[in-house]
Amino acid sequence: MSNRRKFIQQTILGISGSALLPVIGNANNSSIKSISSTNSPLQIGMAGYSFAKFSLDQSIAMMKRVGLTNMSLKEIHLPLNSTDEQISAAIAKYKAAGINIYTVGVIYMKSKEAVDKTFEYAKKCGVNMIVGVPNYDLIEYAEQKVKEYDIKLAIHNHGPEDALYPAPGDVYNRVKNLDARMGMCIDIGHSLRAGTLPEKAIRDFKDRLFDLHIKDINTAAKEGKGIEFGRGVINFGAVIESLRKVKYTGICSIEYEKDMSDPLPGIAESVGYFKGRMAAED
Repeated sequence: MSNRRKFIQQTILGISGSALLPVIGNANNSSIKSISSTNSPLQIGMAGYSFAKFSLDQSIAMMKRVGLTNMSLKEIHLPLNSTDEQISAAIAKYKAAGINIYTVGVIYMKSKEAVDKTFEYAKKCGVNMIVGVPNYDLIEYAEQKVKEYDIKLAIHNHGPEDALYPAPGDVYNRVKNLDARMGMCIDIGHSLRAGTLPEKAIRDFKDRLFDLHIKDINTAAKEGKGIEFGRGVINFGAVIESLRKVKYTGICSIEYEKDMSDPLPGIAESVGYFKGRMAAED
């Protein structure tokens, strides 16, 4: 009962603090820092796709409003065919805002040329990991590039509609015998939609788990849609417990896909809920 009471208290504080951010654009940095601080070792970030309908500058502004500093950069905001100067300028802009671009993706790779371009792009962005989706016939070629560039490849599962990697196990079976830098980005919402409990996938595939896309969905079925954290069917307590059990050291990147034309309130609520849930599991 005490744990439940603690969770409710922390969640209310987290949600109320984060939810205020959209309307306190002039808040000083100290208030943002107090909202984003947590005793949990789990790191939170944002998947850039959450800001698909906004510019690079707007995505930076929203990241600052919710107090997050880790981002998975989507090519929507910095296209793969960007010049060296454009890449340098964009990365510098993120750094100036205190945002760490820790990976790029999700990037689809359907040809050797696409694999080449993706790894060169990642190198220029200064990251050591790509979240990507290579076709089956390109996996061995991608492994060669992993070795050449010393950049990890985290293959992303995309749910039951995906002909290549619907569930985490479909990724794991393709990479388990390859170079140790070939791994996976588990999307916990798509995992559940494909019939795999994400908390179990985290434990089962821990040796190849490089990244996470964190979301909630309204039903554990193919037709499941994104929803604010805590309002759906993801068992966040079990997910967090599994992450701590396997000593996960990567980023938990929130990917918010509801109300994408006006995502900030839902993102703020979800960040607050996830932080409160982590605090409750301490």
